[in-house]
Amino acid sequence: MFTGLVEGRGSVLRVEEGPDGARLWIVPTFPWPDPALGESIAVNGVCLTAAVWKEGTFSVDVSPETLARSTLGRLKPRQPVNLERALRLSDRLGGHLVTGHVDGLGTVTGKLPTGKFIRFSISFPESLTFYILEKGSIAVDGVSLTVNQVREREFDLMIIPHTAAQTTLLDKKIGDPVNLETDLIGKYVVHFLKRSRDEKTGEESRITAEFLTRHGFFR
Repeated sequence: MFTGLVEGRGSVLRVEEGPDGARLWIVPTFPWPDPALGESIAVNGVCLTAAVWKEGTFSVDVSPETLARSTLGRLKPRQPVNLERALRLSDRLGGHLVTGHVDGLGTVTGKLPTGKFIRFSISFPESLTFYILEKGSIAVDGVSLTVNQVREREFDLMIIPHTAAQTTLLDKKIGDPVNLETDLIGKYVVHFLKRSRDEKTGEESRITAEFLTRHGFFR
């Protein structure tokens, strides 16, 4: 489990492709005390396991499923990535609960400096429509952010200077893909509502998406 508060950037050292996935070698560019084999690390928002630590470099194995559902299959040597170590139960939860399981790919459609901030617009697949709402949380390449506005199949974010300096978001260009993970709690609510009938009585549930929209839970 993660918070979406990226600890720093890393750099891809090399990519080893194979028939059963890929192995990435990554160098953190910030202090990394007590590296541990088997620890969970979010790489651009994807939860992976450190298989090897060697001279300040770690490797992670990426399955074909993860390569297909995320941007990790597009990584090249010397490309920067966002890194976050797993959450300790004693840590402050400064962002929001992030699992590192990507829900879908978005595309950067707008990038506009606004004073000292940067407004990003990102399109998203139709399958995520019910999970993205105004003032809700979303992880973009592993970065915990707040949705400012939602339009049909597109949402806006405001990036503060600290986030721009600490992550790879400033490097993104129009048309670049990004990993999207929607709010964990929201996903459970939506999946609960999709069970349209009570399993015991067979009656239609009175709690529907229309009901929640009418009472201000959805927009």
